[in-house]
Amino acid sequence: MTQAPTPTADTVRRLVRTLLKESAANAAGPDVRPAAEGGEPATWWVGTRHVLRLDPDSAAAARRRRELRLRDLVRPHLPVAVPTSVAHGEWAPGLTYTLDTKLPGGSGEDHDVSAVGEADLAGLLTGLREVPVRQAEALGVPRTAPRSLEALRREAERAAERLAAADEFDPARLQQLTVPAAVQLAAQPGSAVLVHHGLTGDHLVVSGDGRVRGVLDWTDAVLGDPAEDIAGLARAVGSPAAVRAATLAGYGARPCLRGLWLARCDTVIHLTACLQGRDDTPIPLLRTRLRRAWEAILLERVTELRDEETDE
Repeated sequence: MTQAPTPTADTVRRLVRTLLKESAANAAGPDVRPAAEGGEPATWWVGTRHVLRLDPDSAAAARRRRELRLRDLVRPHLPVAVPTSVAHGEWAPGLTYTLDTKLPGGSGEDHDVSAVGEADLAGLLTGLREVPVRQAEALGVPRTAPRSLEALRREAERAAERLAAADEFDPARLQQLTVPAAVQLAAQPGSAVLVHHGLTGDHLVVSGDGRVRGVLDWTDAVLGDPAEDIAGLARAVGSPAAVRAATLAGYGARPCLRGLWLARCDTVIHLTACLQGRDDTPIPLLRTRLRRAWEAILLERVTELRDEETDE
């Protein structure tokens, strides 16, 4: 696997000078800064209008090349913006970069999604379902099998006991997901769609009025279980908003409830891993995701979903 040296501000500045005319005319070079503090400096803000992404190894480079093609495929199907590359190529032998136009808005981690924003999310889920599976597969988007909710439930129960010892979570809450329910909520055959598979808050671009204006980072997209994106939204914007958006998108009881339980089990497992030093995600962020995933949806809506499931 090709491994690159760690990029510096000078590395980025020299690259951007060759890509942007206004930067080439500026003797001091463009204003560049890492997009995130700490971690690998793979993403850089370039001035106020662009973002540069540098792939650190050959596997990431392969995903980036696929992402650039996938963006063009999904863009006509979505009501929200997808990043546009103004330049792309290699910044080191075998390692790619893309210089994208920055989408206006802020991170979904910092802005609440409004009711109209939930309609934007519904349009996102609808559009993903409409992307032709064969065309996505031809681009190299991999297929993934649905996860076993029963296996995830057992893992979450073990993790919940550890969280209870740390006074972080009441394991009795997981008793709502019974063994029969886990079996009943298994994914249905033939239900695979294009799944973003990374709908975290920091991949949602949200405006000040709560509208969802764009979706970032399509490198982990797969063809698989649509409940995974419902789960992502439950962690990002809360279970009630995720269910409302999925219902507006035409999803029924099974994928909605399956998505909620994927999110709830995942957040318990991930927080436990972090507290044990096996995950370097910031603990406050994981606590926020757990809280959002476990937000109660209205009792009437839960009953309605269960009734629909019984009728199927």
